[in-house]
Order: sequence, then C-alpha cells, then structure tokens
Amino acid sequence: MSQAKRVYQFFGDPGHGWLKVSMVELIRLGIIDKVTSYSYKRNGFAYLEEDCDLALFCRAKDARGEEVEFKPSYSDRDSRIRRYEHFGR
Repeated sequence: MSQAKRVYQFFGDPGHGWLKVSMVELIRLGIIDKVTSYSYKRNGFAYLEEDCDLALFCRAKDARGEEVEFKPSYSDRDSRIRRYEHFGR
C-alpha cells in the first residue's frame, strides 16, 4: 500500500539549508544515531543540514517507499536555526 507524500519544511539562508523533521520520525526510520553534529535540534524537531543528513533522511524514506516533498522557505539573513542546539550534544 502506498503512503501519501509527506511535505517537509526546508529552511535556507545565504550559506546553508535545513530540513525540519520530527525526532520521532528519525527514530522510526532508524537513523537518529547517524545524524551529524552539523544538524540542529529544538523542541522535538531536528533541522537536518542539506549536505549530508538530508540525503541520509531521503535515502531512509526511499528505502521504505515513502515519498517526500519540500516546502522551501528562504531568508536573505542568517537563519535562527544556526543558534539552535547542535545535534548529538
């Protein structure tokens, strides 16, 4: 049975980007222990950095046949995400 495509918020600033994903989903996918310290966390959500951790997430979703869609949001200033707690700390 095919699941509906999930939409995830992607945040970008002039230097980087992050995908907002619940920690519960990272646990469900079995990848929470593989997320690098380049990603951030806050209030039960992970903000997966675009270079490595976002690809890890997409591969895990693809392996389960789960489609993802990104809803982009860009800022011309440094994102407040940069001030969140680093993942793995």
